[in-house]
Formats: sequence, C-alpha cells, structure tokens
Amino acid sequence: MTARDRRAAAALLAAALGLALMLLLARPAIAPAAPPAIRAPAAILVEPATGDVVYQRQARRERPIASTTKLMTALVTLDRAKLSQVLTTVPYHALAVESVIGLRGGERMTVADLLRGLLMASANDAAATLAQRVGGSQRGFVALMNRRAQQLGLTHTHYANAIGLDALGNYSSAEDLVKLTLILRRNAFFRAVTNLPRTTLRSGSHPRAIINRNALVRAVPEVDGVKTGHTSTAGYILVASAAKNGVTVISVVLDEPSEAARDQDSLALIRYGLGRYHRAKPVRKGEVFATVKLAHRDQRAQLVAARTVVRTARRGEPLPIRLLDVPSELDGPLPAGSRVGTIEVRWRGGRSRASRWSRAGRSPRPRCGSAATTF
Repeated sequence: MTARDRRAAAALLAAALGLALMLLLARPAIAPAAPPAIRAPAAILVEPATGDVVYQRQARRERPIASTTKLMTALVTLDRAKLSQVLTTVPYHALAVESVIGLRGGERMTVADLLRGLLMASANDAAATLAQRVGGSQRGFVALMNRRAQQLGLTHTHYANAIGLDALGNYSSAEDLVKLTLILRRNAFFRAVTNLPRTTLRSGSHPRAIINRNALVRAVPEVDGVKTGHTSTAGYILVASAAKNGVTVISVVLDEPSEAARDQDSLALIRYGLGRYHRAKPVRKGEVFATVKLAHRDQRAQLVAARTVVRTARRGEPLPIRLLDVPSELDGPLPAGSRVGTIEVRWRGGRSRASRWSRAGRSPRPRCGSAATTF
C-alpha cells in the first residue's frame, strides 16, 4: 500500500469513528430521576468524591442523635488508644431497653473488641468502659468529644455523654454526622467493622457472638456501614454508606417513626445517589475516546474530537477515557433545569475517578461552565 493509500485509509477510519460517536450522541434524552419522597424530617445524601450534596432536608437542624453519638466515641478512642490495648471493663447498670453485650466489671477486653461491640451492637456498656478508661472519667471523655467536634468544624454538634442517651446538650445535625463519618471512614478498621454482618468477640471472660444492628449491611450488598441509633426522643436514625461500581454515597436520616421507615428511606436515598454517578474507567492503548466540549453554544453540547489512544497517561497527566456510555443528557437542547453530565478525571492510585452530574441554570450557560471534558 502506498503512502497516499495509507493516508486515505486513515482519513476514512477517522471519519467512520467520528460518525459512530456522533450516532452514540444522537440517542433520545432521558429525563433525570426525581428525588425520592422520604418521611424523615431531616436527611442528607452526599457523594464524597465530588463533595456534592445530592439531597438535603433540614440538614443543619440540631436534633437528638441517640447512639450515633457513638461515632464520636469511636473517633476519640481511635485517636487515643491502640487497637491491641487491653482495658479493664467498668460496671454498667443498664435499663432493660438498653443495648449491651453483657460486660461485667473487671473483664479484660481489647480496644478492638470494645469498638466492635460499640459500633456493631451499639453496646452502651462498651461505650462506658471506653469513656472511663480512655478519658480517665466519663466527664473527661465527653470534654474530649466536644473538643474534637470543634476541631472538625462540627458547628451544630454538642455531646453530653459518650453513649447517646437522651440528655440536654446531646445533639448534632445530618450534615455534621456526614462530616464525622467521612473522617472515620479514613480508618481501615472502622470501615471493616461497620461492614461486618456479624462477628465474635474473643477477648473478655468468654467469647461473645454479636450481630450488626444495621440490617441494611446484612441484607443489601451495596451497603457497607455505618451506624444506627434510636431513643424515644430521637426516633430511629441511620447513618449509612454504600458503594457500587466504584461510586460511594453517604446518607443520614433522622427521627424516623420506625425501623422499617428508617431503612426504607435510607435505601431510597442510597439508590438515588448511586444511580446519578458513573465511574470513569481507565483506557488501554488502541481504544477510542471522545472529547466533548460543553460550550453551550446554541444550547448544544459539541463533539470536538474522536481519537485513538496511542499511549496511556503518566501520573499527573490528564487521562483519556474510552467512550462507554455518553450520558444522554448531552443530546440536543439543554433548557434551564436540565441535567448536564461532566466527567472530572482525577488520578488516584492509577485509576480515574467518577463523574459529577450538574444541573443547567436559568442562564444560557450551564453551571459546569465551558470546559473540555474527556469521556
């Protein structure tokens, strides 16, 4: 084949690729899913990779938070004690309705097992021991909790005890609970424990089999945490995390009327969030990718180029993404209120990160701006 023939073949291939990509973009638009109708008076849903608040209702309102108080109990303990450290349990006289793991004063338990009891079984006796032994006293530990809340900027949070029993001055907000959860989820032990359906505590006077009180962890594969709570004043509460196809969301519902309503609303928020995001996949040499410029010229997204990857990106460079599923919201006119799909490529551990969905504003220009975006 002559050089002229090769150039003609290459031009024909490029035209064919461009035509194929334009046909992909020509699919009919799909209306974005509406937010779920939930009953919780206060709730929030966030997508941590982008920082998007996907849904919120009264998210900064201060409310009693029951045993989700134990999230801060866990954080202060993880800050100040080693998991292998052995503590002597303190006597705890629980009411019949309280959640406990049956600790007796004088048992020797590891911090790791006490945290498992705290986070999975929501054990008040485990919380009492951690507060006394880590903080020196119940009052001292609560002071540490409030100091940590201030350090983290939890401006709608205050603690009166380490357990979560109803008390004046023990409150937080849906937004602050998400912030606290994101800090805790940096810890591998916390992530692993809150994702366990059940486990056995081996330290102490005898083995104890416990079950995670978060029923969604046991029943729904996507759900991998985090903490339940309930008192007569606070209602039913759940801080939940879920992941699917590389996308993670965190939800909080407060003051639900029942455990069933709590789980139903949490699951509705989670599935709504997971359905709005897609993880971009790395490309290999020889695969095709498209560049779409959201210039909003004549209220249309433009297909700028279709190219073949000749090499993969080095660390720190923009990473081209193969065209697997161009969001249909890019098709045709984009009236005010319609959704626009953008993919923000970030290099982390050799993988590209997920996309964000934004919403077109009332002006002719969408909020995502004029940006060259690689799909």
